[in-house]
Amino acid sequence: MAAQIIQVKTEEELNKCLSIRLEVFVHEQQVPEDLEIDEYDTLAGKAYHVLLEHEGQAVATGRLTIYQDHMAKMQRIAVKKAYRGYGYGRVLLLALEQIAKDLGLSDAILDAQCQAEIFYAKLGYEVISQEPFYDAGILHVRMKKPL
Repeated sequence: MAAQIIQVKTEEELNKCLSIRLEVFVHEQQVPEDLEIDEYDTLAGKAYHVLLEHEGQAVATGRLTIYQDHMAKMQRIAVKKAYRGYGYGRVLLLALEQIAKDLGLSDAILDAQCQAEIFYAKLGYEVISQEPFYDAGILHVRMKKPL
């Protein structure tokens, strides 16, 4: 698996990210589109978007926002169904963590779908929420990792 990691800088790259998210979250998981796309989905600098490509195909995406002065929030992490199980999610999250470190942030949090909790735990994230909660109709837990 050789993936090209792209820190999104163009509308074309951002549109590829949004296309992956629409496929995974809206079509596959039935998240309402108005909950999926938000004010962070621009190139205006409120979020750092990452796109993974394999042989020219957009396969995964995620974004980072500044949650607190010292903390990154990893969000909208999505891998196309046909590319799951090949390590793209791990590569994507490590790329987002590197951006956070480069920004001088010391911790990362994320709201993980419960079915993905084990994946994030293998990458060093620990559950910090008292109990699972619903986001867009899907059970989640909040997880944290020191960078």
